[in-house]
Amino acid sequence: MPLLIVGTNNRKKAEELARLFAPIGLELKTLADVLDTIRVDETGETFAANAALKAVEQARHLGQWVLGEDSGLMVDALDGAPGVLSARFAGPQSDDASNNRLLLEKLADTPPQRRTARFVCHMTLSDPSGTIRAESEAACRGRIVREPCGTHGFGYDPLFEIVEYHRTFAQLGPRAKAILSHRARAAEHLVPRLIRLVDTGQWG
Repeated sequence: MPLLIVGTNNRKKAEELARLFAPIGLELKTLADVLDTIRVDETGETFAANAALKAVEQARHLGQWVLGEDSGLMVDALDGAPGVLSARFAGPQSDDASNNRLLLEKLADTPPQRRTARFVCHMTLSDPSGTIRAESEAACRGRIVREPCGTHGFGYDPLFEIVEYHRTFAQLGPRAKAILSHRARAAEHLVPRLIRLVDTGQWG
């Protein structure tokens, strides 16, 4: 099967992406599965810029097709923060728990109607030469609840409520997230382009 390297060491994110790309029939590996990867500094000011850095630099180094993905949470009451800093919102050594605590602290006095937010995901596919061959971006709107709810997922999932369902991503679980999430929607846009590259023999 054609090989696609997912440019992340985050196992939970990789598992989610593997489910989303299963229909294509690709062999997916993460950076943790591959020797001699490089560290790519996420210096971009947008999700698109960071996704491109992750895809292009790693693809050139490994000589493989690489999918770079950058995603995060944008809270309206915080002028779009944490944005591209979502994974390190509480500092360089932050984890999911500390990021979630800080977000709740910053929104402590914010009423429900102003706790609107959106998850954004940008995906970029690079061929082994470092040429970008496909991109997609999608978002999922919701609201930040006042305390963590649910046990599924990762990151801000316990705080991000899909208003129509009155449940957080962590309560809804992986099946619902595979349909509703920003990552699922970005993958849905990207899948036909990946299939076309494989079917036309361009994926060497």
